[in-house]
Amino acid sequence: MNRLRMFQDALKRREIDGALITDEVSIFYLCGYQFSDGYLLITQEKGYLVTDFRYYEEASALVDKVFSVEMPQNRLDFLTTTVKKEGLRTIGYENRTLSVSDFHFYSDVISAECIPIGDILVEMRLIKDDFEIEQIKAAQNITDKAFTHILAMMTPKMTEKEVALELEFFMRREGAERASFEIIAVSGASSALPHGKCRNQKLSSGFLTMDFGCTVGGYCSDMTRTVVIGKADGEMKRLYQTVLDAQMAALAQIGPGKTGAEIDGIARSLIDNAGYMGAFGHGLGHGVGLYIHEAPSLSARAAEYKLQKGNVVTVEPGIYLMGKYGCRIEDMGAITANGFDNFTHSTKECIELF
Repeated sequence: MNRLRMFQDALKRREIDGALITDEVSIFYLCGYQFSDGYLLITQEKGYLVTDFRYYEEASALVDKVFSVEMPQNRLDFLTTTVKKEGLRTIGYENRTLSVSDFHFYSDVISAECIPIGDILVEMRLIKDDFEIEQIKAAQNITDKAFTHILAMMTPKMTEKEVALELEFFMRREGAERASFEIIAVSGASSALPHGKCRNQKLSSGFLTMDFGCTVGGYCSDMTRTVVIGKADGEMKRLYQTVLDAQMAALAQIGPGKTGAEIDGIARSLIDNAGYMGAFGHGLGHGVGLYIHEAPSLSARAAEYKLQKGNVVTVEPGIYLMGKYGCRIEDMGAITANGFDNFTHSTKECIELF
């Protein structure tokens, strides 16, 4: 069943006549074409891709043929006219992504009741099909190669920014479309910042945490590896091993039927019991797909949703000692019928450089 039909079926179940889709990621997910200026108007039986001259020819050639590609002189007039012509009394909008100003821009002229439906696409994207999983695997394969590359060419004279840039350049040279988020490369005391910003200064001794990924076919990868600049002392080795033990314990138990809270608790209790209570301040993981962060979540708050085959999630415990250093290790993979298919193959040994 194609995604448009699945979405239309969801509208029918909720007795909603149509939907206005404006988010670029949602547009791409539903019609297979990515562009930045236009919208989809979907009824229970039809789909319209509405754009302008810049995209019309390419969209006509590439978009899923279940959509009618339209290039009206005035896109807002086309929307209001079509809503009336199709007799749409209710129309869904993406309440999770549509800004307040854009909501009023559309709702003030649409002769239909506007109903929030942002959760429909979130629920559809929870389960990745085989094609989506292959795209994510391809992105992760490039990301693994980038880690091998950076280890081979890194020097102690490089800055954190240069490490991040080299990772991105390599991934794009290997075929990635872009980095899937702003790459993190933080060393020394800055490694205690889970989402620290890269600095334009040479690598500091101690932990170097690199969190990076790329996109292939629009789909994201995400991994983190922590290495040591210089020599690791006994406490650094103990901290690193605790993070790795926590991750391996979670990976051994993750699978269908488990909740995100259960898997988070496995890693968290191990870290807490090792004497690092409160030093693991974020959730264990998150979903990955067209967005770098999407459902489902692996966290203490994720106690209701049971993981299902086709969920793609990260498993990324960390320990962060304020003002001192921190360490995170992150893999990504898919829930299978019997367990977990880990897409991440980079080594997790405690590597000491220089």
